[in-house]
Amino acid sequence: MKTLLCFGDSNTHGTAPMEELGDMVRFGRADRWPGIAAKALPGWELIEEGHPGRTTVHDDPVEGPHRNGLRVLPALLETHRPIDLVLFMVGTNDLKGRFSVNAADIAVSLEKLVSVVRTSTAGPWGRAPDVLLVAPPPIVEVGCLAEMFAGGAAKSELMGARIADAAARAGVPFVDAGAHIQVSEIDGIHYDMATHHVLGQVLAETVKAHFGEG
Repeated sequence: MKTLLCFGDSNTHGTAPMEELGDMVRFGRADRWPGIAAKALPGWELIEEGHPGRTTVHDDPVEGPHRNGLRVLPALLETHRPIDLVLFMVGTNDLKGRFSVNAADIAVSLEKLVSVVRTSTAGPWGRAPDVLLVAPPPIVEVGCLAEMFAGGAAKSELMGARIADAAARAGVPFVDAGAHIQVSEIDGIHYDMATHHVLGQVLAETVKAHFGEG
């Protein structure tokens, strides 16, 4: 059996769309996209590493430096090794106004995460794991998170193309989630339950196509 590390933010964690700040409802495993994908990938063990608020490479001055994906990635690679494949779906939180970055910056930050995996010995027999890059869908500035992400919607429209470029430069497979799903109209960031089911199936088929049944 192969191992897939799903490295993401609240949308990998399964955080439900938020009616107001502070809501912490989480969908059950069977309704989170990693759980959906796991059912379609019986030859793979999926490890859910979704952390709400996670950024690519930024210390969050409000929510804490532990949100920085680059900081925690090396430890997670060592914790879960041997890992055959690391799936990255982060970048949405980088769109918060407090970080002042654009889609190109986010794409380059993802390349940095890829390089950490590629220089690791976290794969079977001490080799580096494979990588799959997933571009999150565009966000919408609506609801309780609109002010926090002010200006991010326009930037997010470019993320798919910029992350596709990053994947090409790194020579890794790529999925544009925005071609398959949309964010909730409640808070403009998170996915509803039906969307998780769609995304889980899409990513499972992508893993099979590029990395086999397990």
